[in-house]
Amino acid sequence: LFWSQWGGKYWNAGVIDWLVKDWGITMIRAAMGVESGGYLENHQVEKEKLVEVVDAAIRNGIYVVIDWHDHHAEPHVEEAKAFFAEMSAIYGHYPNVFFEIFNEPLQESWSEHVKPYEQEIVSTIRQHTDNLIICGTPTWSQDVELAASDPLQSHNLAYTLHFYAASHKGFLRAKAQVALDMGVALFASEWGTCSADGDGALNLEETRIWMNFLEENHISDANWALNDKAESCSALLPGTQLPVTGWSTDMLTESGRFVRASLRGENGQGSSTLTVQQQEHQDSATRSCTSGWDSCRATRCCATD
Repeated sequence: LFWSQWGGKYWNAGVIDWLVKDWGITMIRAAMGVESGGYLENHQVEKEKLVEVVDAAIRNGIYVVIDWHDHHAEPHVEEAKAFFAEMSAIYGHYPNVFFEIFNEPLQESWSEHVKPYEQEIVSTIRQHTDNLIICGTPTWSQDVELAASDPLQSHNLAYTLHFYAASHKGFLRAKAQVALDMGVALFASEWGTCSADGDGALNLEETRIWMNFLEENHISDANWALNDKAESCSALLPGTQLPVTGWSTDMLTESGRFVRASLRGENGQGSSTLTVQQQEHQDSATRSCTSGWDSCRATRCCATD
């Protein structure tokens, strides 16, 4: 999902239901905007949007990422701690709820700035849950090797790798490989088919190379972005609403059609991992919801303990 304060019309249960039914998603990333009219200024409004999305994801038995979507998180550490304390206390017993604590740090020191902030947030969340925590890395979540060389102190952590296929190619995969070789987990919580500014020509050939890399290294991912902004990485054409019958493919952009086809395993687009995840999701419709981490992962349908 796009920034909550600007793409909020899609932050509802009907959208999640349709994406599960038609696109075959197994995860949704809820990018809750923090600055620029987001949570800091309108915390109740933005939190209500988030809660509706998280609850819909839980009801559908898919994974959901609660994302503190900020580029300047360190000045807001107390607000972030309060937010994640509340969210982890409410949702920490659902094993399919993940916490992304810093969307994209800018060009700043990992050890001096980003890591101290994230260590505080990790410690806050760990008071309530052992669920996965996704941790941003410097330079718009690209410098994963820096985090790998000086990791946070906790367990069940992944470091954020963001890429846009028309801008980020082999050099960024090389950095990711260095981090993987150091033994850390990576999570591609944001990637696009276009340039790093969210616009410009698509590079679907490079996107396929990235999808293969993610599959080969068992890296989970989320595409940017389900929104109708007039830019090439948006999945929807400008002005698209959610009709009762859902979206037809002529309401989707080229990027949206590519991502949907990948998730559905159509036309050989996207990685085989997405196809497998789609089949697992379809199979889960015949199973009962279960509790506990291992059984939840198997059934893809998670109930409260």
